[in-house]
Amino acid sequence: MKAILSRLIQHEYLEQEEAKQVLVNIAQGVYNASQIAAFLTVFMMRPVNADELEGFRKALLELCLPIDLAAFDPIDLCGTGGDGKDTFNISTLASFVTAGAGVPVAKHGNYGVSSSCGSSNVMEHLGIRFSNDQAFLQNCMEQAGICVLHAPLFHPAMKNVAPIRKELGVKTFFNMLGPMVNPSFPRHQLVGVFNLELARLYGYLYQNTDKRYTIVHALAGYDEIALTGPAKVIRNAGEALVNPSDFGLEPLTVEQIAGGDSVPAAAAIFMKLLRGEGTQAQQDVVCANAALAITTKLDCDLTTAYQKATDSLSGGHALKAFETLQKLSTT
Repeated sequence: MKAILSRLIQHEYLEQEEAKQVLVNIAQGVYNASQIAAFLTVFMMRPVNADELEGFRKALLELCLPIDLAAFDPIDLCGTGGDGKDTFNISTLASFVTAGAGVPVAKHGNYGVSSSCGSSNVMEHLGIRFSNDQAFLQNCMEQAGICVLHAPLFHPAMKNVAPIRKELGVKTFFNMLGPMVNPSFPRHQLVGVFNLELARLYGYLYQNTDKRYTIVHALAGYDEIALTGPAKVIRNAGEALVNPSDFGLEPLTVEQIAGGDSVPAAAAIFMKLLRGEGTQAQQDVVCANAALAITTKLDCDLTTAYQKATDSLSGGHALKAFETLQKLSTT
């Protein structure tokens, strides 16, 4: 690691195979905590390039515990986090709305690192059981149309990194990797990223896969459709700007989509929304993100997909998907 750090400090970049081997070595306990922290710090000071990110991704996918959900052909809705915007759990809610609209979801998530309210924090608080048992997860997909894949259960090799990330408390390149390493290897994916540079990097890497994908970055800095203004969307067919008007909506303010500064507060907002008791702005932003996911899986336009999403939420289908998952977690 000393030689690697010396090169990185001299502003050199790693080859893809070198980056992959570093992560394998971290997983195998070759390096101490100080060396790992120093390695992570380098990538807070300069961007990861395509070869490095691909090397890290390959290492994590090779080391993960795979889960077979191919029979359901699910989509994953996952954001990188790290946008520092303190919104409520929009993409997690959008996952249940998407499932309620009849589109199966394999939701990959983790505890918050740069915030206290990651997807897994809220799910755990609300009684959702985390498991890597294939029969349980397939049953969740069968009955609820959605399952939760809690990242640490599928990436045990990264246990050496988790406490260091928590102590650092800021986003690292592992935030960038999270959406890329879903252990069910879904063929459809909606990915939210925290800056435009990363959106283009994801687009470059994903065009070499067999995925049908949508990568989104709201230009105001969000890792999801925020409806505060335009968002850059990168898909297999090319790039576009998506505006609130594309959903038939007016722009929102930052304050309208903020909330959930603690796990109980985030969970309360989560349940209010699923029960149809959220504000109109909250419902709009959740349904807009679900619509983007639905168009990634189904051949329909945004207007049709947005209607499917609002029907899922207002008709109680999203709530039913959640309550079914909750019930399965206790049996």
